[in-house]
Amino acid sequence: MADLAVLEDPKMRRVNEKHGDDHGVNLGKLRALAKQLKTQQDLSRELWATGDTAARLLSLLICRPKAFERDELDTMLREARAPKVHDWLVNYVVKKSPYAEELRLSWFDDSHPVVASAGWALTTERVAKKPEGLDLPGLLDIVEAEMKDAPDRLQWAMNHCLAQIGIEHPEYRARAVDIGERLEVLKDYPTPPNCTSPFAPAWIAEMVRRKEAG
Repeated sequence: MADLAVLEDPKMRRVNEKHGDDHGVNLGKLRALAKQLKTQQDLSRELWATGDTAARLLSLLICRPKAFERDELDTMLREARAPKVHDWLVNYVVKKSPYAEELRLSWFDDSHPVVASAGWALTTERVAKKPEGLDLPGLLDIVEAEMKDAPDRLQWAMNHCLAQIGIEHPEYRARAVDIGERLEVLKDYPTPPNCTSPFAPAWIAEMVRRKEAG
């Protein structure tokens, strides 16, 4: 915790707080510290238990993803608070867990939108890597009906799933683009030059172009 306090930068904290992340640690420096510590599951649990956002991010970098029980991961997700902690927990830990599919199914319909967004993130991973058994038209139906009015983080996760279906599955591409164009979710999202817009039709077009060019 003392090492993390040394890395705290008030300017970075102000930037991060705009995104709901209450920490001021440069993530490159955080990763360097994690590299020194290597994998330490007990320390990871202790860092998580502090409730401090920077400590939790470090905890997720030094943990052993397969060492967590299903209920432990469920509790951690519900405690995650900060968007970056939530994002790293899902991407660095849950996706590598033997309980990933079980948790995907249980979170997908959760009444809490942030928990549901984790279910959608895991579904998006399957759309890209293991779509067998997924009801893709059914997912598009839900997106079409619910994405426009979904809370921010759930909306973002649904939009990612919509784009991924359009990118990876040519047979559903026209419908995915049509849904995106009609709903206009993230159409005006400020996108820096040389970055791909998160607006699904633009995102799909750019990623398909890259695939075909590659």
